[in-house]
Amino acid sequence: MPYSCLRLMPPCFPTTRSLRLLTAVTVLLLAACSSGYKGMECDGQRQSLEGQPLGSVQGLVIDRFNSFSVTLPGLTLDSGTLQSTNRERYIPSAVTRDGWLAQRISDQQFSIINSPQNQMITFSCPAPGQL
Repeated sequence: MPYSCLRLMPPCFPTTRSLRLLTAVTVLLLAACSSGYKGMECDGQRQSLEGQPLGSVQGLVIDRFNSFSVTLPGLTLDSGTLQSTNRERYIPSAVTRDGWLAQRISDQQFSIINSPQNQMITFSCPAPGQL
């Protein structure tokens, strides 16, 4: 009869203590991943594509590093996944479902451009320590 190590090992059932520890770690990880980040209010400068000022606007920008969303009165845009072949040389960009070009200019600047409406809005957000 072939030797089997499965017969020699006692059954391994998780103890109550290890289950409690596993549950606590799982809850902690879920709480950390679902933070209550609600975005930041940012000042936006609206202008035509030729550079003529069209006024200013306040927007709520939710930055998720690989994407962002902007909420304005009457408009909500989600950039989708921003693409760049080289983030050091090219601005990460994406086209939204509504046809806007969304760009992450820096950690505190975001731009949305709509060429059919001849307008662009550049948002400048406060740095995390300057709220």
